[in-house]
Amino acid sequence: MMENEPPLLPADADESNSDDAQLVPTPPSLPVEEIGENITAPLLTVASVAEAVLRQPKRIFHRIGQPDGKSLALRLLFISILGLLGYGFVVGTFTGGQQLWAAPVKVAGGILVSGLICLPSLYIFSCLAGSKATLQQILGLVAGLMAIMTFLLIGFAPVAWVFSQSTESIPMMGLLHLLFWTVAMYFAIAFFKSGFQAVVAESDNGVVKVWLTVFVVVVLQMSTALRPIIGESETFLPTEKKFFVGHWGDTMTDESRRSRATHDD
Repeated sequence: MMENEPPLLPADADESNSDDAQLVPTPPSLPVEEIGENITAPLLTVASVAEAVLRQPKRIFHRIGQPDGKSLALRLLFISILGLLGYGFVVGTFTGGQQLWAAPVKVAGGILVSGLICLPSLYIFSCLAGSKATLQQILGLVAGLMAIMTFLLIGFAPVAWVFSQSTESIPMMGLLHLLFWTVAMYFAIAFFKSGFQAVVAESDNGVVKVWLTVFVVVVLQMSTALRPIIGESETFLPTEKKFFVGHWGDTMTDESRRSRATHDD
């Protein structure tokens, strides 16, 4: 310190420390891609698509409208089919035998065909709602709905396997799988509603509710048309036509009679 220089006062010391603090470089902020908020980033792999469905659905909603949206929809369908085949195998372990391959085919094929059957009506509904969404975008939304439903079912698969190995009640197993499917549909519907409002129309005007009701009924009827998915049968497909509500009632009645006969014996 020079002789004529006055000593640093507390105020001067604070100013000196403040100047030094300004010289300290601040850590750079993470780019948008690293914190997972960039919805425009392409989805190039099946793994990235699966991650986006669960964590970043807005990326799915954005990408299905891009030139690579068709390939994204196909990857979503691939994920759905693969997952449904796995869940169907777990369903088939309840009975074993030919159901180990028949149940996966029926579960995956039934839901996939249900989505394809309901696809045209969704496109027509979107047009009536005044949307300019393309068929590619509509296909992407349906594929996303099926994918997130599949993820939930795969999550329930270990629980379903435990019960399939510890009970012989067909109605009980049917009710359990119906419960799992209901929970999966709940989250899939939430995903679909968000996507419909983001891609098709800001307000669905009841259109999406009507279509979802149709889709749910079609899937339930498809499960009856492809019966038995749980249990044994001499034929791959049924020879008698039934409505799914009637089929459930008949199954419960047959199980009740079987229980009474066993109790009497």
